[in-house]
Amino acid sequence: MSESASNSTGIAGRYATAIFELAKESGDLDALERDVDTLEAAIAESSDLRDLIRSPIYTREQQSGAVAALAAKMGLTGTMANALKLMASKRRLFVMNQLLTVLRSRIADEKGEVTAEVQSAQALSKDQQSALAETLKASVGKDVKMKLSVDESLIGGLIVKVGSKMIDTSIRSKLAALQNTMKEVG
Repeated sequence: MSESASNSTGIAGRYATAIFELAKESGDLDALERDVDTLEAAIAESSDLRDLIRSPIYTREQQSGAVAALAAKMGLTGTMANALKLMASKRRLFVMNQLLTVLRSRIADEKGEVTAEVQSAQALSKDQQSALAETLKASVGKDVKMKLSVDESLIGGLIVKVGSKMIDTSIRSKLAALQNTMKEVG
């Protein structure tokens, strides 16, 4: 890992620990989880927000003002809003994505949950989601929160990532394996 990536992770971890502990003390973990969901969605949807948190051309004051306005508009908790303002004043908004990842992980650990990233060739029905969640729960021994996405290039099947484990049942990977086998023979 590069030194700057390691520093970013360390910075994000320290802020995440502080935010998590404050939310836990006040019994606001559910509100903190909503804040994380809200911020992740906003970052995914807004290129202006991504620029604000990554670009060095904005002054501390511009970042602080923008973050304060966004926090109010998004209805973020006081703990998260104050942390974001502090991060802006210290020029640390660039670690926002890592911060949200660490917070999500800490919240899941506290709830006894694990997050599974599920890619499918087409959107899963509610029944399929429930069946998959039950199967994964039986496999990992924890409640499973699924992060679903659709990737039509899979042709069919699923790719499921839980922690460091990956299960790839996609037709695309099976075709690639068959192609490699044919190359070895021919």
